[in-house]
Order: sequence, then structure tokens, then C-alpha cells
Amino acid sequence: MTKQPTYAIHFLALLLVLFICLGLNISFGSVSITVIDTLKVIFGSDIGESSNSYIIWNYRIPKALTAILVGSGLALSGLLMQTLFRNPLAGPYVLGISSGASLGAALLIMGSSLFSGFMTFSAFNDIALAVASSVGSFLVLLIVLTVAVKVKDTMALLIIGLMFGSITGAIVSVLSYFTKAEKLQQYIFWEFGSLGNLTWMQLSILCLCTCIGILLSINSIKSLNAFLLGENYAKSLGIHLKKSRYTIIIATGLLAGCITAFAGPIAFIGLAVPHLTRQVFHTTDHKILIPAVLCCGAILMLICDTIAQLPGSMSVLPINAITSIFGAPVVIWLLVRKKKMMF
Repeated sequence: MTKQPTYAIHFLALLLVLFICLGLNISFGSVSITVIDTLKVIFGSDIGESSNSYIIWNYRIPKALTAILVGSGLALSGLLMQTLFRNPLAGPYVLGISSGASLGAALLIMGSSLFSGFMTFSAFNDIALAVASSVGSFLVLLIVLTVAVKVKDTMALLIIGLMFGSITGAIVSVLSYFTKAEKLQQYIFWEFGSLGNLTWMQLSILCLCTCIGILLSINSIKSLNAFLLGENYAKSLGIHLKKSRYTIIIATGLLAGCITAFAGPIAFIGLAVPHLTRQVFHTTDHKILIPAVLCCGAILMLICDTIAQLPGSMSVLPINAITSIFGAPVVIWLLVRKKKMMF
């Protein structure tokens, strides 16, 4: 009997890289703080410069934790969608799920100007933004899933996802035309994507939503493995297909919706990370893939955020632009090597 690999060395290496990236991300920024000083502040031995302590605990650590939650959550939602659709090019951004979340946020931020005679969005707060984005992503995901049952072709499904993105973009354009200048500016800055604007309260809500999504995914490991082998095989294992699908949809919508609400629409992480993970681990078992994509997504997001904040400079690049620079070549590579993809 062949012994199943445990991948212990792989996971230890990933955790080591994750801690290194976390340390570098906290150390680098517009204000130069050495790694040693950063460690002193974190472990409570810094009794000198109080400004370093204030910067690290109030700005850099929340931003680094946000990067870990956003990267791991988007990577996991991408893995869930690729398994659910049995489509290696599926992802929250590609299939329009992030666009649905953006529409929910746009209705909340800018909708009061257009619908002022009918409804008001005066209760614009963190929880309302998370709910609006999650509902938007749920609705688009359900529509795409309905279409996917009838359309089996991979490229056709991707084109349909792009069309959903175009429709939501058009609705947002109409809202932008009628909204006030300050609301429009607020939405544009949100759309650039940012990891550094979250308070500890917002970070707590994001952490709660991400943890629920992860727990739902872990609970669906058996279903996910069965879905890869087809619906008939899943039925033969006694898996309730409808219940399993809805559980995966809720997990994906919650992850993509809440992350998009707080960090903006961030492209390609959900698409690229699961494939990069499969190249390292060479397995389709979700017991291995789920923790692996969580680690890899967090690492990639920390690297992108470190690059985006331009160490030593006062300028900060939009995180969405950096993730696109990383992710777009991966999509091209996948299309070129389509026959060799592990699925």
C-alpha cells in the first residue's frame, strides 16, 4: 500500500516564508524602522522611541494582518470556485463575483444620490458595507452557477463572467453620473484597493467573516474532493449535492464579498494562487490544498503590499495594480499550458 505524503516539509517552509514576509512587511514603509527595532516593539522590549511603537501597532500590524486575511481569503475563494465549476480558469474576479460585490458597495456608497426619493442609505457603516458586498457577490455567483449548468465550455463561461462584469460596470457608471462629487471620490479611492485604511473594529469584522468562510470550506472538504470526479461519483458517496453547492456558494460569497467590501476589488489573487499551489504540492486533495492556498495567498499578498508601499517613499501604489502585474502573466501561462493543468 502506497504511503500518502504528508507535505510536512512543504508546510514548514511556507510558514517560515510567511513569517519572514510578515516581518519585512511590518518593517518597511515611509518611515524607516529596522527589523531589530520592529521585533523589539512587537515583543515589548522597546522602551525608547514611542513613535515607532505607535506606527507599528496602529498602522503596520493592522495592515499586515489585513494583507494576510485578504490574500488567504481570496485564494481560498478561488480554489472553491475552480473546484465547484471544475474550471481551472474560474476565480472571483474573472467570473464577475468581485464585480457583484463592487456593485453592492457602489449602491451603498453612491446610491443615496440616485434613489434619494425612494430609499436612503444613511446607515452606511462597516457591517452594512460587508452585507451589501456579500449580497452582491452571492447573487452574481448564483446566476453564474445557473448558467454553468447549461454552458460546459470553459471559454464561454469566462466570457459570460466578463459580460456580468460589464453589466455591473455600466450600472456603476450610471450611479457615478448622478452621485455627488465627494461620494464619487470615496468610491474611486475604494476601487483602487487598499489594505491600510482599516481600524481594529473593521479588521475584527473582516477576520470573523474570513474565519466563517474558512470553517465552511473545511467542512466541505469531502464534497470538494468528490466534485472533482463528477456529480455521479459524488452521489455514490452519499453527498447531498444541493446542500454542498449552497455551502460552497455561501463560503465563496462571504469571502469574496467581505474582502471586496473592506479592501476593494483585488484582481488575480483568487485565480493565480490555487494554480501556483498545485505546482508546489502536486495534489488535488483539498485536505492539503486548503491550508496550502491559505499560506500561499497570505505570502503573495504580503509581497504585493510590501512592493505597493514603496519602502522609503511617501507614495503608496494601488494594491490592485500590483496584484494584476503578478496575476496577469499567470493567466497567460495557464492558457498557453492548458493541456498540462492539474485538474
